[in-house]
Amino acid sequence: MTKKKFRKESDSMGSMSVPADALYGAQTARAIENFPISKLRFNRAFIKALGIIKFSSAKVNLELNLISKDIGVAIMKASDEVILGKHDSEFVVDIFQTGSGTSTNMNANEVIATLANKFTKGRTKVHPNDHVNLCQSSNDVIPTAMHISTYSLILKTLTPNLKILEKELLKKAAKFNKIFKIGRTHLQDATPITLGQEFRGYASMVAKSIEFVNDASRNLSELAQGGTAVGTGINSHPKFGKKVSTEISKKVGIKFNEAKNHFEAQASKDAIVLTSGALKTLATSLMKIGNDIRWLGSGPRCGFGEISLPAIQPGSSIMPGKVNPVLAESLTQVCAQVIGNDLTISIAGQSGNFELNVMMPVMAHNIIESVEILSNISRVFALDCISGIEVNKKECEGTIEDSLAMCTSLAPLIGYDKAAAVAKKAFKENKTVRQVVNEDKILDKKEADRILDPKTMIKPSL
Repeated sequence: MTKKKFRKESDSMGSMSVPADALYGAQTARAIENFPISKLRFNRAFIKALGIIKFSSAKVNLELNLISKDIGVAIMKASDEVILGKHDSEFVVDIFQTGSGTSTNMNANEVIATLANKFTKGRTKVHPNDHVNLCQSSNDVIPTAMHISTYSLILKTLTPNLKILEKELLKKAAKFNKIFKIGRTHLQDATPITLGQEFRGYASMVAKSIEFVNDASRNLSELAQGGTAVGTGINSHPKFGKKVSTEISKKVGIKFNEAKNHFEAQASKDAIVLTSGALKTLATSLMKIGNDIRWLGSGPRCGFGEISLPAIQPGSSIMPGKVNPVLAESLTQVCAQVIGNDLTISIAGQSGNFELNVMMPVMAHNIIESVEILSNISRVFALDCISGIEVNKKECEGTIEDSLAMCTSLAPLIGYDKAAAVAKKAFKENKTVRQVVNEDKILDKKEADRILDPKTMIKPSL
């Protein structure tokens, strides 16, 4: 076994041993040593956002004549490699670290400085703090990265995938528009509906959640960059915040603006908490849809069996031929995770002590995870489950005539109490409402058939 080689690197606290081939330096190595907490690391979206910030900052600093062209160009070139994901393995700091995310910011600064120094080929020395982090602080870089990564994922992946889900639900709603079935409230028989109406309700839930998430996430377009340590912008050029937001917008392709109030932007993470709340609302809707789909497809012989779900894998290691609603189960598990993530984000959001929130890394990890898993499951559930659903018309329509709730349409003609008596008699004698009405001559048969026609009970009309 080859012995791993190390080199010595120094920071303001002294020297540290760093793997010889690592791009990061002493501060990152110190963080690795200090935070051996979990195996959770910042993901691709967040690392990409850090690269975008460092690229944009170098470009602005170059325009403001705060760094030389050689250094600025080298940092931008190095940052582009980070943006493209060429060095993700170098981002090694645990999520559970300093609450400001300083260790991860320095991880980025050190990696980019090392790469930049390779590009300058010794002509100039690029320093992680003095150059890569110029006009910045971890206290504004990390919240900016949170906003860039989360907002980008919502607009570019989550919203499009939710629209795919909405579209597939609407397709089924149209296809099932004339499939009559019994409605259910309180898990008890209710008056008739169509399966199309049921699916159109699901589609509307998704559409409303898209609105909720998009409305909430618009607040993420404000960036903390330019506030530096405490919101005053100390050690930053007065034009830096506005200029860097403009450059970030160009790089991402989404409009971002400098925060209206840098003290709020760094002490509070309300925009993240609000967005997470909207994601939780989405999760609750999707969980309801997933559970309904599981129930409607239950069986195939001893459940409701009103719909058939696509069979995508064997359902049991012991029961041959069993097929389970695995994608609906995957969906509900995702929803449970998102709801749990929201609680963590809420607790973290209230941990803004004076001028800085000190639970930003776990907030960033949780909200990005929520967006990504909701996005992935929405697409998979839409294309591999909803799109393949077939209706069992016989099962849907076979239970309507037996429902005691059919007596509801009698109430306007004979009164609530008499209609209730019909239902009770039908139940006691194991007859349908129609049979009791005809046998007891409560209505003329022709009138009874008209009143007890399921089509007349469904509004809006087909």
